[in-house]
This record gives sequence, structure tokens and C-alpha cells, in this order.
Amino acid sequence: MSKILFVLTGADHWTLADGTTHPTGFWAEEAVVPYRALKAAGHEIVVATPGGVVPPVDRASLAAEVNGGQEKAGELARALEEMTELRTPVKLAEVDLDDFAAVFYPGGHGPMEDLAVDAESGRLLIETLDSGKPLAVVCHGPAALLAAVRPDGTNAFAGYRAAAFTNEEEVQGGLAGRARWLLQDRLTEAGVDVRASEPWAPHVVVDRNLVTGQNPASSAPVAEELLKLLG
Repeated sequence: MSKILFVLTGADHWTLADGTTHPTGFWAEEAVVPYRALKAAGHEIVVATPGGVVPPVDRASLAAEVNGGQEKAGELARALEEMTELRTPVKLAEVDLDDFAAVFYPGGHGPMEDLAVDAESGRLLIETLDSGKPLAVVCHGPAALLAAVRPDGTNAFAGYRAAAFTNEEEVQGGLAGRARWLLQDRLTEAGVDVRASEPWAPHVVVDRNLVTGQNPASSAPVAEELLKLLG
């Protein structure tokens, strides 16, 4: 089977409008659910981060209240422990796209801090998009698309339909009023055609080789669509 690249944030905080920081990282469900689906289909996973740092998990994503109870939260934490690839990430700058059949970006607020402005990630996204290889991105992961700027100054994803964490969800999550910028707004400004659906409900948009999901609940259907594109 194929090798799939998981690009994760290396940031353990998100800087807010007043200069304070909100603890974050990657959202556990958004990494674990696609990981399990792709591994079950026989694919190999390689994790990459900026600088090759071990990606920090957002501790809030392991809480019982966001996982339907303590039992499921415990299952998620155990699944995360089984993802040994998280402990030995490669440096994003050293990734060769030729080695991979597809690329996947999970969310969490971490990408709002680092991947949104990471030039190496931006180049990888442009290369993946132009190659026609499947590219899947979920929740706050689309913040990384903001760094995918071509030499002429245009965003590579301008004109693409996409799902991403919405302004309404950020408001309901309690952080919109403290944020420097909102993901849905910034993507729209970059020319991305953001298709918003009901808050917190699964919502996936497929446009050419780009698969995007709106929120954590979209992780499983994003993985399903990615597997379809992989054939």
C-alpha cells in the first residue's frame, strides 16, 4: 500500500488579540480517526512538523465532555499512545512529496499559530495541489492553506470550494471575541469558497483533489473521502 504524510502543528499555544496565549496543539480526534482508517486500509503513515518537533496534543481534546464521556476519552488517549509515528516526526522542510501518495492536515488551534504562516508547509501544499495527489484537511487545518501563496501573490486555493471551522463555531467555542483573526474570514479573503454548514455537524467538501472537513465530527467522513481518492 501507500505512504501517507500527516502534517501536524508544532505549536502548543495560540496567540490571542491581547497578546496572551491559549494552550493548544493538534485536536486528538482529527488525527486519531483518519490515522486508524488509513492504517486499517493498509497504508503507512509518516508524521511531519515544522522543525521536526514532536507535535503537542491539545489537552482539551482529550476531555470527557468533548468525547461523549470518560470511557471514549480514555479510548482516544490510548489510541494516541499507539500512534508511535507522533514521537518521531520528520522535518517539514525535508519532505519529498514523491515519497507519498497523499497528504493530510488535522486541525486544532495550533495551525492558526504556525502552519498559517509556514512557508515550507505552503510550498508543500502548492506542490500537492498541483500534483493531483489527494490532499485532505480538517477543522482548523485549513489555516495552513493561507501560506500557500504563489509567486504572483495569489493563493493556490483561490476558487476552490472548501469546508473549515466556521465563525459561528468559533463564537460558540468561546474564543472568537479574543482571536486576532477568524479562519472562515481569512480563507474567504484569500479567495477560497468556504461552504459552511450546521455548527458541529459532519460536513465535507470535495473539490478536485482537495478534501476538506468543517470540524472534529468531520474527521471520519474526510478519511472516507480520502480513501476513495486513493482508490
